Amino acid sequence: MSEFKEIIRGEIPVLVEFYADWYTPCKETLSYLDELKQEYGCTVRFLKVNADNNQDATAKYKVLGVPSFLLFKEGQILWRTQGVLSRFELKQAIEVALLEEEQRQELDK
Repeated sequence: MSEFKEIIRGEIPVLVEFYADWYTPCKETLSYLDELKQEYGCTVRFLKVNADNNQDATAKYKVLGVPSFLLFKEGQILWRTQGVLSRFELKQAIEVALLEEEQRQELDK
């Protein structure tokens, strides 16, 4: 849990997928998450968390079902959703959340 907290507190956005090995839709996200990871390179980190094996994190972030996706930056949740998303839907959500965060930062200057 301490390593998880350290990762999500970083300046680089982190997309976390809470998943379960036994749930087939979670297995289907593996291929396109790998593609997105390569596409984003070092601008977004990707982290998979087994919800069954990480009950503390699951409870802390109120993950009620799998798959659940949370996008963190500097420890803050920028975006979250639950349920299966297509590659396009997930990429679009990441882009919108990052753009909104960038705009917030500009306003704060």
